[in-house]
Amino acid sequence: MWMRRRILKMASPEVAASIRALAEAVNAATSIGVVGHVNPDGDALGSMAALALGARGAGKRAVASFDEPFIVPDTLSSLDTSALVPPSEFPNDLDLAVAVDTSVRHRVGSLALAMESAKRLGVVDHHISDGGWGDVVVIDSSAASTTELVFHLLKELGWAITPEIATALYVGLVTDTGRFQYSNTTPETHRIAAELLAAGVAPDLVGQKLFEEAPFGYYELVARVLGRAKFDRERAVVWSSVTDEDLAACGLRSDQADGLIDLVRLAKGSEVACLLKVRDGVVKGSLRSRGKINVAAIAGLFGGGGHHNAAGFTSQHTVEDTISKVLSEISDG
Repeated sequence: MWMRRRILKMASPEVAASIRALAEAVNAATSIGVVGHVNPDGDALGSMAALALGARGAGKRAVASFDEPFIVPDTLSSLDTSALVPPSEFPNDLDLAVAVDTSVRHRVGSLALAMESAKRLGVVDHHISDGGWGDVVVIDSSAASTTELVFHLLKELGWAITPEIATALYVGLVTDTGRFQYSNTTPETHRIAAELLAAGVAPDLVGQKLFEEAPFGYYELVARVLGRAKFDRERAVVWSSVTDEDLAACGLRSDQADGLIDLVRLAKGSEVACLLKVRDGVVKGSLRSRGKINVAAIAGLFGGGGHHNAAGFTSQHTVEDTISKVLSEISDG
């Protein structure tokens, strides 16, 4: 109990109050569905798994899901995904539906209608948002990850954090902080990580799955993507692209290319890195910043968003026109 009060003091009074309100909604529900954004990353899937597993442990009927493509990346195979169901099996008669790691309706895809059929709709997110979706909303852009907020919620509920739940929370924490290297890492981040480790996380196994395993075809994909990388030294921007043809030639799925942005961003002297994924003729961009440039603002030009140092977007333009627009915005900025 002491630990719960101490951690919630770290949040603002408004965030602490919203966590208490969501905890009340969770307690009142007998059936709960948790949904993350399409193509969930470690933070989204970790948040889904942790909340759904916690609810099941408390005796509630709980499931988690995300829209097609319904594929759990190999890097996240350390998670207990027993609560996951395909989007076609997500109930439309829930007491409470909770969106995690997004507060934007279209980011949950086809599951939005089923979620809105629930008696109440909750949101837990750490991205900047107007909070316009949901009945009970927890948004804290100062949180290192959404799993950090789910951790607070579980503490407020007084639910046990099992090794499986701790692992799910830890995965979100370690991925969204870049292995505790990004500027969003705080002393509280490490305090939470310490408690999760004490609860049974095996950091070596989690780290191997997340950062130290890849299909052999990934070597060729890296060679292709880094081989076509460009560096605009005047604007301090490095970028590259990956296509469906690249993935097919290397025998890989799209989700197996997610870590490429971390290689593109290594160029010394760069301030911004951009990786453009071309899939079915649509360009999806990932942006990273070393701190001087707000890439969320750049992503916003395409209707995307994210954080100051990490953001994403979808573009209807060609790769050439998309990167031209990115470079132009950095020049004007």
